[in-house]
Amino acid sequence: MFAVLKTGGKQYKVASGDVLRVEKLAATAGETVQFDEILMVGSTVGTPFVDGAAVKAEVIDQIKGEKVIHFVKRRRKHSSKRTKGHRQQLTLLRVTEIVESGASAAPAKAAAAAPAAKAPKASKAAKADGDDLKKLSGVGPALEKKLLAAGVTTFAQIANWTEEDIAAMDEQLSFKGRIQREGWVEQAKELAKG
Repeated sequence: MFAVLKTGGKQYKVASGDVLRVEKLAATAGETVQFDEILMVGSTVGTPFVDGAAVKAEVIDQIKGEKVIHFVKRRRKHSSKRTKGHRQQLTLLRVTEIVESGASAAPAKAAAAAPAAKAPKASKAAKADGDDLKKLSGVGPALEKKLLAAGVTTFAQIANWTEEDIAAMDEQLSFKGRIQREGWVEQAKELAKG
């Protein structure tokens, strides 16, 4: 049986036992990761994802891809030229299991999650009970979705973040200092009061 999974903006067709290179994941060698964005399992095609399907894989190593050279030269006598090189950071994985249905709601380790503070994925019911996180400055629908996926649903949770929690959330969701720059903790304290 095979599955088509989505990670790092790319799609991969995998079978159990396959070894593949994907965009860098925040996991160390020996850890198990679970991909929940499964587009197809066997003959079942998702809309856009197959409900309850998952692919579990073991991290073999963190590696770098081949060097890519970008060379630009403009012709004529006093022209310019420029050379740039790049090596993409990749994660080497071995697919251990393909789950067609009944994948656990709280995976052993989410594909894009960092090893820091993790919470189970927020369901639509939790979203209905939670606060409107878009009231924080700089948070739109896309960032709200990331926060909900990380288990952050209320202003009270954000108001209680410590420096370590902020650093972990920055790393986990690739916010690059946005939490402190925008002052989310202070805003969340005000919004939690009412």
